[in-house]
Amino acid sequence: MMSPPPISRFPVPDLATLPGDIRARIHEVHEKAGFIPNVFLALAHRPDQFRAFFAYHDALMLKDGNLSKGEREMIVVATSAANQCLYCVVAHGALVRIYEKQPLLADQVAVNYLKADLTERQKAILAYALKVCERSQEVNDDDYAALRGHGLHDEDIWDIAAITAFFGMSNRIANAISMRPNDEFFLMGRVPRT
Repeated sequence: MMSPPPISRFPVPDLATLPGDIRARIHEVHEKAGFIPNVFLALAHRPDQFRAFFAYHDALMLKDGNLSKGEREMIVVATSAANQCLYCVVAHGALVRIYEKQPLLADQVAVNYLKADLTERQKAILAYALKVCERSQEVNDDDYAALRGHGLHDEDIWDIAAITAFFGMSNRIANAISMRPNDEFFLMGRVPRT
């Protein structure tokens, strides 16, 4: 049997050698998830960048607002699929399935959100996110008007763009370092948790 490939092209530091705040963050996620997502281990290679990455991640993904946690994760899945980022599609797809309690939804969003079991509001959110991802120079007043027509505010529109942009950066790092998704992510939200 083949051994699994490494989780990153770059060295993954030993947890005991990491600064205390980073060890605490990794321990916290391990306690909550039951495993350590590879992104935490791979990005710990650069402690200052780890801190900056997760501070911005949390500011975008954990904030209260008019976008649900599931909608925020759908943005990540749709735009990460456009950027061909396996890690983010798989890891954030698991979160879509969990938050939305729909085991098929993440795959639908990754392949073609227009055929997914989504509301018209959610389709408008993803249309805008993909435009920001692929053709941000074309964003105009019509895009804002369309989103406002679905009950979204300018602050929500900012969040959609910021999530898209942040994960565009994340996708490129993950692809460049060949970050491998944890096996656990593939089944999360698809089968009952034991």
